[in-house]
Amino acid sequence: MSFSPQKGFITDRILLSFISCGGPGLEWLHVVSGEPEATMMNWAVLLCALVALSECNIKISLIKGKTARETLMEKGIWEETRLKFPYNPMAKFYQTGDEAMTNDADLSYYGVISIGTPPQSFKVIFDTGSSNLWVPSVGCSSQACQNHVKFNPAQSSTFKWANKPVSIQYGTGSMTGQLAYDTVSVGGISVTQQIFGASQTEAPFMASMVADGILGLAFPNLAASGATPVFDNMMTQGLVSRSLFSVYLSGNSAEGSVVSFGDIESNYYTGQITWIPLSSETYWQIKMDSVTINGNTVACNGGCQAIIDTGTSLIVGPTTDINNMNSWVGATTDQYGDATVNCNNIPNMPAVTFTLNGNAFTISASAYTSQNSYGCMTGFGNGGTQQLWILGDVFIRQYYAIFDRQNNNVGLAQAA
Repeated sequence: MSFSPQKGFITDRILLSFISCGGPGLEWLHVVSGEPEATMMNWAVLLCALVALSECNIKISLIKGKTARETLMEKGIWEETRLKFPYNPMAKFYQTGDEAMTNDADLSYYGVISIGTPPQSFKVIFDTGSSNLWVPSVGCSSQACQNHVKFNPAQSSTFKWANKPVSIQYGTGSMTGQLAYDTVSVGGISVTQQIFGASQTEAPFMASMVADGILGLAFPNLAASGATPVFDNMMTQGLVSRSLFSVYLSGNSAEGSVVSFGDIESNYYTGQITWIPLSSETYWQIKMDSVTINGNTVACNGGCQAIIDTGTSLIVGPTTDINNMNSWVGATTDQYGDATVNCNNIPNMPAVTFTLNGNAFTISASAYTSQNSYGCMTGFGNGGTQQLWILGDVFIRQYYAIFDRQNNNVGLAQAA
């Protein structure tokens, strides 16, 4: 079959529709279907483009950057800061009022999104433990805003205020601001009329974090001020072919981590995916049966609840259980809750197994420990008296995680 130059141009446009995966592709289809000279060609174009659109997915590369802990250590003010702003990982799950966040000094993964027309870029933490999107605004005078990129509403032609305040509570302070609407670009895909928070005040510890803001990926009923989460709008606007997203976190490498919207990517895991039903459709919460070391139950005796949370760096549990786990692996816990080990002992330390809904997920000592200028630490964090567990980045680095809104499941598979 031969093609005219004009039809060759149409073929190029088809390739563009495969990439654009959204509104522009549909707009172009309307133009092509109106051309009278090649009805059969148009039907073929329509079929191919619809197949392409049905396979839409969005991939965001995540960078593993310097943590707040590392930055503050380099400045020689870590001890002073940790006393002033104690670690409270359970804050966002248990505080009353609006959605809460926490001051996690070990968060290191962030990706870049843009807001506005023309786009203004921001580094954000993709957080499955919260539901709001927010970034600093030019109206923020807090110290934490001064060393981060600030959104300027006056520079966006698609911006609109929502005339509604937002307040997100932290363990040691809060983010307050105003809600607004604008176009949010995630992986090159535009989410129109996305509601987000433009901060006016921020808690001081945010000044030490690389990320400018947060993009929440939990359920909409958690969102402060009733704001619709980004992923919900992706689904509503038909920007993803499947109502799920997946997360791969690399280990020591600064690059290679990704969040994939609408897709499960087989190159990021090995073996089979284990699907675990949600026990609560608020956070990505599931049933945990036990935590064992060498066949001995050391925590979560009799069962407990756990949240798969990309916005928490450690594995966090009740103080008694975490202390017991750290004791079993030979760690010594200091007054701040950090559990240190002799770096030379790591090859001989036992693995820890988390049994989730009857399925065993084991993490080796090399995976649950980390090293900094102070020495080596375990990745088991003290969560206080609450019985809820958080399986954060220490866990997710070992298990590719799929967050399925269609079936209300979490899928886990051994990370590649």
